[in-house]
Amino acid sequence: MSLLLLYFLLLKATATSFSGVSSLPVVRDDFVVKRKALTDLQLNAAIVVGRSTPGPVGLYVISVGYFVRGVWGALVAWLAMITPALTVIVLMHHLSRKADHPRVRSVLQAVVIASAGLTIAATLPLTKDSLTSLLQILIGLASLVVLVVARRVSTVWVILGAASAALLASFFHWF
Repeated sequence: MSLLLLYFLLLKATATSFSGVSSLPVVRDDFVVKRKALTDLQLNAAIVVGRSTPGPVGLYVISVGYFVRGVWGALVAWLAMITPALTVIVLMHHLSRKADHPRVRSVLQAVVIASAGLTIAATLPLTKDSLTSLLQILIGLASLVVLVVARRVSTVWVILGAASAALLASFFHWF
């Protein structure tokens, strides 16, 4: 895949999403389903890297670029990731007076809700590939409960807890 195509595909994904992993459905469709440049396992690994490193949740896009084209792919992915933010800053400067308009707000809310639905749709196939044993299902459910109930728990702690549980289970040969 050319670096230019990589840039435009990731730009499409990041420009059509409004938060971290809401670009996931577009990324999965373009890179796993249509072009087979990534596997679901590589996409899962990219998400883990993005979620376990400091910074924005959408950093997984840089790992996607790396998996597709190495260091240059990661650099191109970073450019694709920051382009929408820089564009929005310029646009908001010029359109800031209209941001409080009820119609503009309702459109933005609808886009956020649609992004949430797209994220769920992309997450389900990844979940199916990841949850292959009872222990993994239990760790997944426990992680979900912790994140939903205790909203202030950092995802890093959830990831570390899940890794610790899997490590402990392997010592006792539970899976």
